[in-house]
This record gives sequence, structure tokens and C-alpha cells, in this order.
Amino acid sequence: MPKPCPVVHFEMPYRDAARAAKFYEDAFGWQTQKMGPDMGDYVLLETTETKDSRPTKAGEINGGLFPHKEDYPSQTPLVVISVEDIDAAMERVTQAGGRVLGEPAEVPGVGRYVAFQDCEGNGAAMLQPQT
Repeated sequence: MPKPCPVVHFEMPYRDAARAAKFYEDAFGWQTQKMGPDMGDYVLLETTETKDSRPTKAGEINGGLFPHKEDYPSQTPLVVISVEDIDAAMERVTQAGGRVLGEPAEVPGVGRYVAFQDCEGNGAAMLQPQT
């Protein structure tokens, strides 16, 4: 059995980036940062106090919004789980009855990322942080 892998991030799809960002700013006081096309038009969500883009309080996480696109492997909210070795984790997910959705993508300055479905059809994702 692998050592526990923590939830480190969450993601949700958007259909209108400005509208979604404003919603979370107004409803919860979150800070948003819109990334450009080179980062997939992602919107970073800071839900808590941060330093060097990392939460300063234990147990708190930040998240992001990604554009809703019919050809993306997942269009549902996702928790992102940190793993040491994404290839080994993909194998464990498959062996445990889940399904990996595509191949890992390199997120510049962040690490390798891939979405999956668990044995119940719930969406989640894995991230092997860049070292």
C-alpha cells in the first residue's frame, strides 16, 4: 500500500471566466488570477492567505478554474491529489478499478498532471509536483 497522498488543490470548469472569477471573488472573497492562453486560460483561485503561491495555514488549499471544453477528459469539479510518481500512481488507480483519462500533461512550473475516474465514476486528478 502506498503512503497517504494528500489533496493539494481543487479545480472546476467554467463557461465564462470573468463571470466565474467574479462570483468567487464576490461570494467568498477569493483572489483570482487569470492566466493566458499559454497556460490554457486557467484562472488561479487563492482561497486563503498565501506566501510564494502556497497556503500559509496547514490544511488549507487553493484551486483553479479551467475552460469547459467538450473534448476535455473531465468536465466536473476535481480534487487534485499529490503523488510522488505519477506513472506508478496511474498503475495503482487502474489496478484498484479506476480509469485514467488520457496521458499526463506537463504544467509549466508545476509538474505532471492527469485526470482519472475512481471505481464509482467520480472525477479526480493526480499531480506529480515538479522537483
